[in-house]
Amino acid sequence: MHYLMKGLNLIRVKGLKRYVVVPLCINLVLFALAFVYLLSQLGGWVNQVVATLPDWLSFIGFLVWPLALFSIVMGLALTFTMVANFIAAPFNALLAEKTELYLTGQPLPDQGLAAFLKDVPRMMGREWQKFVYCLPRAIGFLLLFFILPGIGQLLWFLFCSWMLAIQYCDYPFDNHKVPFDTMRKALKLQWKTSYAFGISVYLLSLVPLINLLIMPVAVCGATAMWVDKFRDALRLPD
Repeated sequence: MHYLMKGLNLIRVKGLKRYVVVPLCINLVLFALAFVYLLSQLGGWVNQVVATLPDWLSFIGFLVWPLALFSIVMGLALTFTMVANFIAAPFNALLAEKTELYLTGQPLPDQGLAAFLKDVPRMMGREWQKFVYCLPRAIGFLLLFFILPGIGQLLWFLFCSWMLAIQYCDYPFDNHKVPFDTMRKALKLQWKTSYAFGISVYLLSLVPLINLLIMPVAVCGATAMWVDKFRDALRLPD
């Protein structure tokens, strides 16, 4: 929660506010669309899951309904986060860059509009790399969610928290051209801090209204964590 609170303070800094606007607007629009879609489809999806129960298990339908509801909402929440960050990736990277400049007073070597536009394809490729990393693991943990009562739900929660830590911490890492695998290993070495950050993002993503701000707050918070925990050891020389 420490770095997420730092992020909340950073988005209100005068020089950073303008870089918060685009990620915030993207998050608002996609959240509204996702909410309308979820509201129109959720009942049908849950009823389909309940309908797959054999007759001899029909008496536990009242238990399956909330479980199916929870799993669908959690699955869509992770999907929504991945899609929103894929679209907002260039703007999140720019926000991370300006946040690091504010915190350290040291600009990145390559700056300016031309350098930014040149980096956009690489940024989108990095988002695709995160998606490829996430998808098979998400399927596996979602299966465990249904197979292992109690334990499966805990594993899914921890997986989503880990993915959110990767998702947002990657922006400052990628700004310094730190490879994806190196970034993951660095987060594992600081696993307590990484999980604390990811869990905080995950829980606040479930809170109405606060979840509308979570993208820029998490980007700024992750950048503060990069500066404190990783920057000196991993950044490339200027």
